[in-house]
Amino acid sequence: MSLEEALHARIRPTGTAETVLRAWAQGAAPQGPVALVDPAAVPPVRVRAGAVAIRDGAVLLIRFAEVGGGSHYEIPGSGVEAGETLEAAVLRELGEETGQTGTVGLELARVWKDGRHEHYFLVSATGEVGPPETLDNYGGAPVRVPVGRLPLTPLWPRRLSWRIERWHRTGWPGRPAEPADSITELGPACGW
Repeated sequence: MSLEEALHARIRPTGTAETVLRAWAQGAAPQGPVALVDPAAVPPVRVRAGAVAIRDGAVLLIRFAEVGGGSHYEIPGSGVEAGETLEAAVLRELGEETGQTGTVGLELARVWKDGRHEHYFLVSATGEVGPPETLDNYGGAPVRVPVGRLPLTPLWPRRLSWRIERWHRTGWPGRPAEPADSITELGPACGW
């Protein structure tokens, strides 16, 4: 199997796959034994739903300014409330964080991160971004970033940045990607 094939294969457990793929993509084998890490084996402490909303070649993100300059970005979304479906949570969060409404499409990815299970959906968003004082996005600002720039954008979840750009160019996945993502440094490009 090539690295390209491995990046799109369903390798389990996902935590172990992340370790192996990171080393392989960086041109080396993992050093020593690789621990079996399966975040799916433990019930998540939080479930999150996020909206991948693309219009005119740009994706809607929430930009957060960092102390000392710079910024990072997140896909609009947040926790799923008790009794709420993932799809309802995506639309609620899209409205709260951006003021937009939309229609939920494909589930693109299920990301495991620090005890959280995050679901990302392709969303056809309508309307304009609301006035800042009406939005609940934790101090962030909705912005549109060209999809082609995503691999170099400090975006969380990091391992989705290049995938969204690739899927936008080549076609959306037939089933959701399921990566673990323990990356904390969002600056360097991620292609694995």
